[in-house]
Amino acid sequence: MSEHVFKLPDLGEGAVEAEIVEWLVQPGDRVREGDSIACVLTEKANVEVPAPVDGLVLRTSGKVGETVAVGAELAAFETEEESGLAHQEAEPGAAQREPAAPPEAAPGRGEAAGASEAPSPAPGAAAARRPPSASKIVASPALRRRAKESGVELAEVPGSGPGGRILAKDLEAFLARKPRPEQLADSPPKPAGADGNWLAADEEVEAIKPAGVRRAIARRMAQSKREIPHFTYVEEVDVTELQALRRHLREAWPEGPLPSLLPFVCFGLIRALAEFPQCNAVYDAQADLLRRHRAVHLGLAVHTSDGLKAPVVRDAHRLKFRALSAALADVAQKARENRLPPAQLTGSTITVSSLGKLGGIVTTPILNHPEVAIVGLNRALERPAVLAGQVVVRSLMNLSSSFDHRFVDGHDAAAMIQRLKTLLEHPAALFMPKRPA
Repeated sequence: MSEHVFKLPDLGEGAVEAEIVEWLVQPGDRVREGDSIACVLTEKANVEVPAPVDGLVLRTSGKVGETVAVGAELAAFETEEESGLAHQEAEPGAAQREPAAPPEAAPGRGEAAGASEAPSPAPGAAAARRPPSASKIVASPALRRRAKESGVELAEVPGSGPGGRILAKDLEAFLARKPRPEQLADSPPKPAGADGNWLAADEEVEAIKPAGVRRAIARRMAQSKREIPHFTYVEEVDVTELQALRRHLREAWPEGPLPSLLPFVCFGLIRALAEFPQCNAVYDAQADLLRRHRAVHLGLAVHTSDGLKAPVVRDAHRLKFRALSAALADVAQKARENRLPPAQLTGSTITVSSLGKLGGIVTTPILNHPEVAIVGLNRALERPAVLAGQVVVRSLMNLSSSFDHRFVDGHDAAAMIQRLKTLLEHPAALFMPKRPA
């Protein structure tokens, strides 16, 4: 037997440790090189760690929620070249038989001899009885967690993605077809306390320990509010003409989805930042340096099943409107499906946050540390407004933006948002040549 000890590799972005979010294999499972064995968290990114060799999982190191240092043991394997598993696969017809049982479930030597004389099952019968191993199922950690919480075996869910990958829509469709527990049987009566009353509500509270992305979000949000003196500036924007432009683009781009207000705001923000570079900056506390960027690396706050993520569109200032719109949609979708590399979740210079139809009237967004500005979109609503002395119905939307008051003065913040407001209220200006320097 040859034991291969696998140590947690360098996951990039200067990570020195990672938190175990989920084990995708258990001791006794058989894996192939490249199969995902664990999901770990570094900063705000869930990363699936692949097996380095073919073999049998002998042990795993660390429980879910624990932190493992880079270079520390993560798992150990019995390599197939030296194990009985590889020898069995070399026998004729072995591919049609079930894999050997894990060591703890294997029969004794006397039993093995008798078992060899038993008739072989019909081809494919074993596979029909046994669901594929978790390592063969291609799905994101978020989907695995969602399926586990819903009591669904992912082996039962047909995948429509590349290579049979299970997508979010596949799981949702499966859940929609699956009968709910209350449809199968009446819920049992709620137990009564010693005094005959129903159990107190606090006895039914579910205690949840923050872990994974949620714990990272809690840590970063607390750091941002603790270290950064926020101030929020809210301005109302008349987006009536912008809404008309969106409707016009439906005819111009019939093959694609109608762009929301988000890409227009992002496009205008990039134009405004060229005039207010102090808002396109990050503060390096360790070096005590404010780093202003000429390039705009645009962060986009995205709600996912794992929690809030902020994927980055790098060099957004180089993109024309249609390319920017596509890039924003792409990173948002990949963030929801947990398909972004860790490098694309860091390095933004300013962030845009939008709650879409749930945007409310006013928000007070928290800065994405270590940035000095964040722009938030609220919901656009038709409301009465006074225009040229007449009360008319206009489409109005608030921009709620927060700034780091250590480095952005109120005047500069207001001036930047006013410039953005002008661009959005007169959308033709978005596509005109930039002002001369």
